Amino acid sequence: MIQRKINILLIFFSSSLVYALCQMLFSIIVMKEDLWKNFHIQLSAHYVVILAMCMADYGLLLLLNKYLPYAKNIFLRVMADIAGITVICLILLWIFNLLIYDVFLIPQEGLPPFLVKFAFAMTTNIPILLVFELIHYFQSEQKAIAASEKAKRKVLLFQHETLRSQINPHFLFNSLNVLSSLIYINQENANKFTKALSKTYRYVLSLTQQPVVSVADELDALDSYIFLMRMRFENSFTFTVDKIANCEHNKIIPLTLQLLIENAFKHNIATEDSVLSIKITIDSDHITVENNIQPSNSADKGGIGLNYIAKQYKIYGKEVIVQHKDHLFTVKIPYIHT
Repeated sequence: MIQRKINILLIFFSSSLVYALCQMLFSIIVMKEDLWKNFHIQLSAHYVVILAMCMADYGLLLLLNKYLPYAKNIFLRVMADIAGITVICLILLWIFNLLIYDVFLIPQEGLPPFLVKFAFAMTTNIPILLVFELIHYFQSEQKAIAASEKAKRKVLLFQHETLRSQINPHFLFNSLNVLSSLIYINQENANKFTKALSKTYRYVLSLTQQPVVSVADELDALDSYIFLMRMRFENSFTFTVDKIANCEHNKIIPLTLQLLIENAFKHNIATEDSVLSIKITIDSDHITVENNIQPSNSADKGGIGLNYIAKQYKIYGKEVIVQHKDHLFTVKIPYIHT
């Protein structure tokens, strides 16, 4: 890391020195100045100007990236760039005129007028800012690509962990126990249970290439999962879906609703005497999943957990809202716009 910083500094100082030399030669041609008599002094003066412009332009770039990035408004950003380098050139010219005429007492006769020097300063400064902008652009592109790859890896990891959560021995053991009981008690329900279990696993296995799914698909798959839970818990819970807004085409992360309902069963008592009430509300901004709080002492602490779900939505810049209020546990899931 230190060697990389040293290399960057060496490249910066060497390239700025070459640029200062080019500007000095350009000044000789355009302004017809005799700069060869004190070559080292003239080159040093040009180099100081170039360094001052570089530092000022870099500061301008950082300021504009913070308060007026290109993503916010391209036209205003370009105007701000032009205004910024104009102010920088005026300030630098004022400083150097002060040093030349008032400190070193060099006479103005024979020197180019202010407008010529200002035009020369602008033509010198614009390429510097353009280079900084290009460097920032390519760095931003690299960061965006890296962030995208990281997000993809996290989504794949989420899908893998979700699959493991759903096909874990505990879940399968409970499902097979219910199925074996139904085979002897009610073969019709056993057949329905088998189909629902098969549909649930098919949905999970189909998610390997789907980072997001529609709310409609999620609710459709959720029906099978709720059927499995009804066969297992019977009349120990209630489940309702309230569609306030028609947002079933919106996208969410796969298995979000199933995992939240699974967490409700894991961490709460569900009996006929203490009925667990689960409600899903679909509105224009969120999907809200809520349940009454009836803590279970033997709660299963395994599985993915709410924190991990929240991290998946954070990848897309979305926040999962969790609330505990009046013996009610509420989770608000945002929509993902792709």
